[in-house]
Amino acid sequence: MRKGYLYILTNKPYGTLYTGVTSDLAGRLVEHRRGVGSAFTKKYGLTRLVYYEVHDLVTVAIQRETSIKRWKRDWKIELIEKMNPEWKELDYTLV
Repeated sequence: MRKGYLYILTNKPYGTLYTGVTSDLAGRLVEHRRGVGSAFTKKYGLTRLVYYEVHDLVTVAIQRETSIKRWKRDWKIELIEKMNPEWKELDYTLV
C-alpha cells in the first residue's frame, strides 16, 4: 500500500490555489516546477508548496482532495494558515 499526499500550491500569498494529490510528493513538485503534468499550474506559475497532508493510503488522500476542492476559498486559506501562517514555501524533503 502506498502513502498519499494532499498538497496545495500557490504562486504568492493569497494568490491562485491548486489542490492536488500524489503518491510521490517530491517527484510531483519537480514536475510542477518544470511546467509538466498540469496546464493549470503552468499557466499560473503555481510552484510554491504552502500546505500538505500525509495519508497512509493514497485513496484516503484522493477522498480528502475531492472534499477540499468543494470548499470555499476562505476555508482553504484558513486551512493553509493553520499550518503555515506566513505562507512560506514548505520543505517537502522532510516529509
